[in-house]
Amino acid sequence: MSQICRFRLLLLLGLCAMIFQVGCSLPRITILKDPLTPEEHLNLGVAYEKKGELDQAIAEYRLAAKKLPLAYLYLGNAYFQKKEWVEAERSYKKAIDKNPKNADAHNNLAWLYYLRHVNLDLAERLALKAIELDPSKENIYKDTLEKIRELKKPQSFNTSKTQTS
Repeated sequence: MSQICRFRLLLLLGLCAMIFQVGCSLPRITILKDPLTPEEHLNLGVAYEKKGELDQAIAEYRLAAKKLPLAYLYLGNAYFQKKEWVEAERSYKKAIDKNPKNADAHNNLAWLYYLRHVNLDLAERLALKAIELDPSKENIYKDTLEKIRELKKPQSFNTSKTQTS
């Protein structure tokens, strides 16, 4: 093949490639309805969370939370694990707002406040509310309550004098 023929062939192939890129595109698939139920998103989030893939878990919990208020509790737990305290607090509050009878959300928000050493009076009330809402988990919630109360106690300092000879 002569150089002129090769040049023409390469030029033709280049033009075809440009026309294909500009003039043609692959069809796109657009999903208008989510094929997964909120419960399936929640379960998928749990699976991601167990694998330590918290960002993927959070994405699934957000999708589930659109129609399943319980997902806010899971969302709070995932943010808690990432030490994203503001988002965890916001999620727990949303879980309580959406379902005021969610004892775990009350307890988890109380625990977050306990660990952060903030809002301890509110934390105590939240732990008490959790016990009231779900007496079957009283031992768990009571542990939270006792730790909060212990933290609230004024610190006693050993002020005994040492004797010198």
